[in-house]
Amino acid sequence: MKSSFVFSGSGGQGIMSAGIMLAHTAIDMGKHATYLPEYGPEQRGGSAKCTVVISDDPIISPLPKHCDNLIALNALAYAKFGEDIKSGGLLLANSNRISDGLDRTDVTVISAPVDDISLEVGSPKTANIILLGILIGATDIVSKDTLILSLEDKFKDKKPEILEMNLRALDKGIELGKQAKK
Repeated sequence: MKSSFVFSGSGGQGIMSAGIMLAHTAIDMGKHATYLPEYGPEQRGGSAKCTVVISDDPIISPLPKHCDNLIALNALAYAKFGEDIKSGGLLLANSNRISDGLDRTDVTVISAPVDDISLEVGSPKTANIILLGILIGATDIVSKDTLILSLEDKFKDKKPEILEMNLRALDKGIELGKQAKK
């Protein structure tokens, strides 16, 4: 099995961190994974995108022509990459920032108010983790337990409250993803 994921949004939204964590988690589970970041010319607030490919077999090309899954944190990201999703693919959208254009009938759309949920969890910086959780809950592409190890490693030098907040965000996302899968 081979799946491609495009994470997209603005610089500073944690797009690259989410992609790296997904790729590392897949590798920790014994799968093959590639991670390819793309940045706009701006340091913060500009466009940010990364592509992750996960496969049971070696990966020949890290950049697919079309992606199986698009994770879009804002309207610009969806406008730029929404047409890149393969028919039959999955679109995860932050409904707080994407309200129009989610009308593709050939893909599964999961739209959630990720900004609102991140504030409930404790910080707007958790939006990327919530979307990563939705992805895992909807697809089971990696295991929650292995991703938790990646989160623990990422936040090992931070206050324990930061890890706990991100774990709550992950749980909330997984719950939403599982509900959407039903």
